[in-house]
Amino acid sequence: MMPAKQTIEKARKAERAGKAPTTQAGEFVHEEIRKIRRGEHGARSPEQAIAIGLSKARRAGVDLPPPEEGKAKERTRKSAEYAYEAGHGERETRRQPRVSRAVSRVLKEEPRSTASHTALSEHAKHTAARRSPAERSAAAERAAQTKGAAARSAAAQKAARTKGATGRSAAAKKAARTRARRAS
Repeated sequence: MMPAKQTIEKARKAERAGKAPTTQAGEFVHEEIRKIRRGEHGARSPEQAIAIGLSKARRAGVDLPPPEEGKAKERTRKSAEYAYEAGHGERETRRQPRVSRAVSRVLKEEPRSTASHTALSEHAKHTAARRSPAERSAAAERAAQTKGAAARSAAAQKAARTKGATGRSAAAKKAARTRARRAS
């Protein structure tokens, strides 16, 4: 299945804004999650839903290189390499209707709950836990830089509205630590 024109346009807009390839690819992942929630097909796990979205992003020309050796299974790496080359015009793709139909049939049988808020939240927590605090902090800093002052302010206001008293207290303490660290 081809990604929607709207998704490709959002990814191109993110590219023009100078956002990272992973951010551009995120549009395709979001589309895949929406498809699963609408019931167009399912996925065996949140990781599979994300992998489908990343593959579509690579095929659409997003500059997202395949994982390095040892970072993913060889089969996954080869598949990502193929999609990347196809998206950059380095490889001619072959249409395989029978394979495509078989994959669609299998995905239709998979559960839809893998794209639920709970499942994706669990996945995000496990993924974040595998990264060091320094890596998480660096990622947050990069995200803050591309947001701009108005968007940062809006995000802070939303956090204040939605966190509750305990969350606001924790956020205030964290902000104070950040200010102190930057001042020294």
